[in-house]
Amino acid sequence: MELKLVADNDPILKKECDVFDFSNPPVDPIELAKDMVKFLYDNNSLGLSANQVGLPYRVFCMRGVPENFVCYNPRIVTFSEDQVLLEENCLTYNGLCVKIKRPQHVRVRFTLPNGDTMTKQFTGMTARVFQHEMEHMDGNVFYHSANLVHREQALRRWKLGKKFEMNVTPNEHILHRP
Repeated sequence: MELKLVADNDPILKKECDVFDFSNPPVDPIELAKDMVKFLYDNNSLGLSANQVGLPYRVFCMRGVPENFVCYNPRIVTFSEDQVLLEENCLTYNGLCVKIKRPQHVRVRFTLPNGDTMTKQFTGMTARVFQHEMEHMDGNVFYHSANLVHREQALRRWKLGKKFEMNVTPNEHILHRP
């Protein structure tokens, strides 16, 4: 299936996604996994939730070391108390970078495309991506996890950048001599 990123104001991004029903799958879970991982790599991203490409299912994929993960109906079982503040961005909100504090480690459970269940402990960037994608599926915009100051600063810079991009015509930066 041909996947396409939805606009950053698409209502699907603010709705909680539906549980993926393996007993009556809406799409082939293995094919969806392949398509989503391909889209992830084609767009040089770390994670991708199904609702970002217009599909209302609790499914996301993420790059991992040494393997990628496609997670159906994921949940976070435990969060560590250790927190790390890092800048995050999102494929859907192109150019928006926000400082967000997240737990350093998460213990998670999810179903693989073949229907098997897996429990894993993720740390560092993989834990962060997992949490970010979970927010997508819950209908939450990632920057809402930031504190108010970091969120407002980032949104102001982002909106200014979008406004600037809209007002610049192609080749406007080239100097023309009379």
